[in-house]
Amino acid sequence: MSASLLMVLATLLFATMGVCVKVASLEFHYSAGEIVMYRGLVGTLVLFTLARTQGLSLRTKVPAMHFWRSLSGVIALSLWFYAISKLPLATAMTLNYMSSIWMALFLIGGAVMMGGARVDPRLITTVLIGFAGVALVLRPSMSEEQFWHGLAGLASGMLSAMAYLQVTALGRVGEPEYRVVFYFSMGGAVAGALVSLSTPGGWHGHTWKGAALLLAVGVLATGAQLLMTRAYSIGKPLVNASLQYLGIVFSALYSVLLFNDLLPLSAWIGIGLIVLAGLGATLLRARNTPQDEQHSVSES
Repeated sequence: MSASLLMVLATLLFATMGVCVKVASLEFHYSAGEIVMYRGLVGTLVLFTLARTQGLSLRTKVPAMHFWRSLSGVIALSLWFYAISKLPLATAMTLNYMSSIWMALFLIGGAVMMGGARVDPRLITTVLIGFAGVALVLRPSMSEEQFWHGLAGLASGMLSAMAYLQVTALGRVGEPEYRVVFYFSMGGAVAGALVSLSTPGGWHGHTWKGAALLLAVGVLATGAQLLMTRAYSIGKPLVNASLQYLGIVFSALYSVLLFNDLLPLSAWIGIGLIVLAGLGATLLRARNTPQDEQHSVSES
């Protein structure tokens, strides 16, 4: 199977996972912490089984690096699931996909702090376009409650960008992707359990449909990560990064067809601007980044 087809399937699985998260939270009242816990538990079991059957080692020499990567990734995932439960699916997915634009902002900030580096004006333009898109996406619903939900979605994208930097650092020290995702999944299971235990009413009983939705979240997310890993290992990073934005398209279709989220024209224009800015930031970063650092296969 070609890398492009693998990426398309991965983005479709991630968008479908978002549907399961939204239904689990709205209809069965599972909290973000619970969903993160079950998602992490399924991922941990799948990757542990995969490692055992293929004779792969899960032992690491850099546990501290995995801890910090898992911490940022799990918080990002929790905020994203929370945003999915409170916002239209297309909006929550788009805000999370701001990670490329946050990366561009980090590059600009680093260049300014270094003092001598010249900031590429095109990079500044992509950041401004991206945040103009955010303003258009959130403007139709600027109640105080909706504003905080939108900030949660934005924060999930920013923390995903930080997790990306940590994944890159782990790659530099020789950690394979399956091991990175395994410890990230384990961190999600542990953190989700702790949050649920410390929250009044944090645990819910299960129905068959509710349990099936939680299982689907874990299976879809893990399957998407594995497909994406394979796509990046055999395909061109820039093409794969561009195809990732199909996740927004799939989420928009789900949002309209399943949840009747009829976003105004300004919101759709904002989503388009964010996609355009994300693609531009990816392209500009790819021109100045070694090939092995141009991608992240982790969900957050």
